[in-house]
Amino acid sequence: MTNLKILFTVVATLAVFTFVANVIPQVQSAVPREIVLSADMPPEELAAIGEEIYAGAGGCTACHGLGTRAPDLLGVVGGVCATRVPGQSCKDYLWESLVNPTAYIVEGFDPIMIDQSIVSSQAELWTLVAFLQSQGGEITVNADDFAAALAADAAAASAPPPPVVTDPNQVDAVALITAQGCLACHALGGEGGMVAPPFEELRGQDPAFVREGIVDPMATINEEYSTFAGTMPTIFGDLMSPVELDVLVDFFVGGSGAGAEGGEAPGDAAEVPPDSAGGSR
Repeated sequence: MTNLKILFTVVATLAVFTFVANVIPQVQSAVPREIVLSADMPPEELAAIGEEIYAGAGGCTACHGLGTRAPDLLGVVGGVCATRVPGQSCKDYLWESLVNPTAYIVEGFDPIMIDQSIVSSQAELWTLVAFLQSQGGEITVNADDFAAALAADAAAASAPPPPVVTDPNQVDAVALITAQGCLACHALGGEGGMVAPPFEELRGQDPAFVREGIVDPMATINEEYSTFAGTMPTIFGDLMSPVELDVLVDFFVGGSGAGAEGGEAPGDAAEVPPDSAGGSR
């Protein structure tokens, strides 16, 4: 009799769990669809792909749409882009705003955006332009624009990669900081942005902490700059060779900076905040 009770209990328990498992909505993992770009795509399809990039891989919504970090674009930018710079068309203005974002700064906002050609192909950038034009305006991105972008992307993909830097003495830390666009947000020697910690604050910090702030800028957030948390891309660990990264970290914490020709090392280690690394750390 006891065995029957145990069996009944087990069967009843399994039945309950099976019922619950079937009534709870199941979540299926969404596999990102592969985006295939071609010059003969209609404007509406280009804009749809641009919208995917805008809301996803492009990371645009980390700043745009919040109303505090960058201007709201949705529903309006396509109607005003042609009026921003006299003599410049809407699509040319939008393109330049993507690849040279400090050229035009909307009043009331800081220059925190990096050159988007660092993270996106030219063809992807044109889909972004098409999407932004669709927000209150007419899409004028055409097949010629797209064909030229695809050709440029193909040429870039087939070009031999630059040689990997293995000699620290070949690395100029200050030139590297400038090339990577770091001064759009950070300051060095009084020059640069003010929306992220000045590099002088990294003097004397733990090199491992500073390295983490470069490759994973959201690992620790500096509360003083928390308004701009998430704006620093996570690509810099891939854009630099290990040797370049080592030289940069050494320069920041107060070492020689290897080949930092004439570059001034950050200031004294005194009064260094304990959480000053990274884009908004």
